[in-house]
Amino acid sequence: MRHVIAIDVGGTGMKAALIGPDGELLHQDRRATGRERGPDAVVEGILGLAASLYAHGEEHFGEPAAAAGLAVPGIVDEDRGVAVYAANLGWRDVPLRALLTERLGIPVALGHDVRTGGLAEGRTGAGKGTDRFLFVALGTGIAGAIGLDGRVEAGAHGFAGEIGHIVVRPGGIACPCGQRGCLERYASAAAVSEAWAAVSGSPDADAADCAKAVVSGDPNAVRVWQEAVDALADGLVTALTLLDPRTLIVGGGLAEAGETLFTPLRAAVRRRVTFQKLPSVVPAALGDTAGCLGAGLLARDLLETTDSSEVTA
Repeated sequence: MRHVIAIDVGGTGMKAALIGPDGELLHQDRRATGRERGPDAVVEGILGLAASLYAHGEEHFGEPAAAAGLAVPGIVDEDRGVAVYAANLGWRDVPLRALLTERLGIPVALGHDVRTGGLAEGRTGAGKGTDRFLFVALGTGIAGAIGLDGRVEAGAHGFAGEIGHIVVRPGGIACPCGQRGCLERYASAAAVSEAWAAVSGSPDADAADCAKAVVSGDPNAVRVWQEAVDALADGLVTALTLLDPRTLIVGGGLAEAGETLFTPLRAAVRRRVTFQKLPSVVPAALGDTAGCLGAGLLARDLLETTDSSEVTA
């Protein structure tokens, strides 16, 4: 059976699958990223996982994978197939596509993890059937994916969708990007965790604990949560003004709070729009599988392009 390899690399774990021609999951695997062993070990772990998947497909499905898709965090040059920078993995200018192609001998597509997850949400998840969408992931940081007619826009330099670095509080908290007052310093899961830990006096408290306290009516939690929601709404309205999406898909760890997040967020966005058209604001549907499924879509797209080129030739 013809199939592709899909791998989503995270800061702590890697999710991988063999995906069939109709998008069915034929085989799944999860492994630790192993970043504590250093950047070279992480790369070798990816190559080893891909080789294992390749061998599994050959043994169980009668033929090896026809292509592979790899989603990674950080700054990604998708045209060159290079992981330009990933602070949490210690990467700088790692030619992942070339390394994986050399190891497997098949076409390889490389994508940014959030844009890749957004691709999956747009085609098969919460944005299915939508011509224009914006996918926003609220995790350790905040990033986005701009969806246009079944594809995701990477930008001229691979920076498109970096909504987390819209300045929403000028002169505010310093951000590692070099600016002050970036959205992700106020509305990411990490930012809410930090704020709630400080207010609650519990250093181990996180955003999920804050959400539970909001539900129970804790006024301090409500204040911390609303400040994050207001900052998020400010950033999102800036994005809506520029992009005019039909659907706004919100995912990531903070979105797991469900309507504790979405009810006040929809209200906050609604209060801020004037001439802009209000999009549907919906939760992501694919959870932590989005990146892996999106990597499979990248591989299948690459395969379709290769097949078309062969037919044309």
